[in-house]
Amino acid sequence: MSESFSVPDPRSLSDLRVYLSRAGRIEDGSIRIVAGSGVLAVYCAILYPRGLLDHTPTVLGLRTFATDPAAAFDAVVPSRSMLDRLIRLENAGHAEAAEIAVTLPLQVSTVTWAGISPPRGGWYSVGEIAVGVLSAAAAAGIEEIATTVPAETGEPLARHTRAEVWSRPLSRLDYVPAGAAFAAFSLGFLADATEVVTVFETGPWTRLTLRRGHVLVRRPDWSLQG
Repeated sequence: MSESFSVPDPRSLSDLRVYLSRAGRIEDGSIRIVAGSGVLAVYCAILYPRGLLDHTPTVLGLRTFATDPAAAFDAVVPSRSMLDRLIRLENAGHAEAAEIAVTLPLQVSTVTWAGISPPRGGWYSVGEIAVGVLSAAAAAGIEEIATTVPAETGEPLARHTRAEVWSRPLSRLDYVPAGAAFAAFSLGFLADATEVVTVFETGPWTRLTLRRGHVLVRRPDWSLQG
């Protein structure tokens, strides 16, 4: 039996489609969707290590949506298949107030990052930073990668360079990698230049919360705060 969920209206469907489209430009692999208690949590991987010698930080994006309280599942599905379904539903047209049912594609089971689960509770606030800190870090990293990685560079070398750039600490949040800024920029979370970003922690995880979504970072064991 296929798992399914609903979104309350066409605007929510469009928001989810835009979010997955942005995520797919960076990592066109899989997404994790968790439904429960009327909330749909959609995780995407922006950065994560591909092997034992890969030091890329684990950085996930998260958007939440209202859904049917009866929906309850935790699934990893191909992002492209999910996006195609959302596009077909958008093209079908729906009344403005109509609830829209979405069926999940077939699940996958070989996604390493999806097994590293950020907790849903236990978060506590540790401060705030200006959204400009993230915008500046994202712009600087993107420019550096563009100028130091030639188009003909092989994928292993390019991945090494990206890992080095995005692993560097943020200037005002030195235990969070610059990759968190890249994730927030790539997913469209930095649209409001006046916004203040709230920082939360629990265990080895840090969460940057903005009005448009969340960025989750798993710190390496050696950098855990006391």
